[in-house]
Amino acid sequence: MERKITIGSRGSDLALWQANHILRRVQKLGLTAEIKIISTQGDQIQNLSLDKLEGKGFFTKEIEEALLNKEIDLAVHSQKDLPTTSPAGLKIAAVSEREDAADLVVVRKECVDNLLKLSIKKNGIVGTSSPRRKSQLLAFRSDIQIADLRGNVPTRIQKLRDKKYDAILLAAAGIERLKINLSEFKVIRLDPKEFIPAPAQGVLGLQIREDDHELFEYINKLNSEKVQDTIGIERKVLNLLEGGCQLPLGVYCIKEDNKFKVWTSKAEDWNKMPKRVYLESYSDEGFAEKIVQKIKSIAPTSVIITRDLNKDSFFKNVLQGNGYKVHGISFIETQKAAVTSIPQSDWVFFASSNAVNFFFEQNPQLKAKTKFGVIGKATEEELKKHDRNAAFVGSINDTKAVGKKFAKAAGAETVLFPQAKGGLRTVQQQFEDASKLTDLVVYETVKKENRELPKAEVIVFTSPSNVESFFEKWKINSDQKIIAIGKSTEKKLKEFGVENCLLPATFDEVGLAEAVFGL
Repeated sequence: MERKITIGSRGSDLALWQANHILRRVQKLGLTAEIKIISTQGDQIQNLSLDKLEGKGFFTKEIEEALLNKEIDLAVHSQKDLPTTSPAGLKIAAVSEREDAADLVVVRKECVDNLLKLSIKKNGIVGTSSPRRKSQLLAFRSDIQIADLRGNVPTRIQKLRDKKYDAILLAAAGIERLKINLSEFKVIRLDPKEFIPAPAQGVLGLQIREDDHELFEYINKLNSEKVQDTIGIERKVLNLLEGGCQLPLGVYCIKEDNKFKVWTSKAEDWNKMPKRVYLESYSDEGFAEKIVQKIKSIAPTSVIITRDLNKDSFFKNVLQGNGYKVHGISFIETQKAAVTSIPQSDWVFFASSNAVNFFFEQNPQLKAKTKFGVIGKATEEELKKHDRNAAFVGSINDTKAVGKKFAKAAGAETVLFPQAKGGLRTVQQQFEDASKLTDLVVYETVKKENRELPKAEVIVFTSPSNVESFFEKWKINSDQKIIAIGKSTEKKLKEFGVENCLLPATFDEVGLAEAVFGL
């Protein structure tokens, strides 16, 4: 192509990185190109949070107008900033590969508290202007004080450095692209399946004029079809909910084993508790419509969960915040077991939070180089409260697979397994050589007397022991819906004749809440 291509971009460091990244790729296609900086409404208005700006396309409208007026030929956008309907005469010619879609919590080190979720100190001041981030933050930490934060990425980090905030939230993609060193802070990557990102976060959208067929033939070569499929579902959900930057909506889609898996978080306002939905489908046809219908059809009911809930419980907070009646009632209690000695080992492996707590109550004297393995995020978080980090973290969804992976990781090294009396020992059974393994009973579960059982339409069972204790006194009504935290709990329920119970996507409070919302 003979003509020179003009690429339109915002002027921030990140926007220019993105524009130059595409410039280099366009040049490799044999095109001559240059960059033109265009200021947008979102750049000009820095004193308002996103939910207070009117309309849509705060970071794209002026660039799109320049494209329509033929002042530029190609616009490079963060796809998450684009309205879901392109202006007449424009189209997306390609989407990029996806950078890490996750959000980061960046905390000043003097404001870190590893005993608390997200490692932010009690009543900490957190900077973000995103309604989506605000609603999810408050669901996990209701004590947090949220303060608006605008500006480009380096500006936001400098405001944190200047102690205007205790912590801030940033997109991992921007930090990775700009190669910013955050070693002076504590940085926590938030799992996008738990803290759900904006639709298409981490993706670039390359926009051209609809009638520029010659340029389309070149730019479309940069298109990632895999990313196009997944963010297509995310953005369709956004479109059906008629949302923009002001909507507290997170949607995250991946494709595994030819199946689309989508996590969605939606709140009515930034200071309201979000609804959570997880759905799967082998086809993208009508899938976004199904997700939206599921969100809109959520009807509050009464729920019993067989564990005691504290005031910071995500499960309790998001359900109660959406009108559910939630009763946390454990039918068992844990007791410390007497331990005479704790053998030295190369590894200590924990399958539960209780195992962590009761083990460290023994004041163990461990080797300096002792490594720790855990199952599940909750167990990992509990370990951090004791100033230890896990070298191995396995998914709670498949304990047998975790056992095989951990056996490979441990190799010929010795492993200590603090556990409950009568524990299942699923991980230990995956080792071919058991001579290096030591079981250490640090606690036991005993039945708890409960005189009354509230009426509830949903019962969430959180352990096989709770199932056994429940059925000693009560029965399940035919109209009650049952959720089991995992496969061993599901198996125990089947022993008592409960065949139709639901397993959540993840065996933690987030997954359990999603399962209740999804009934």
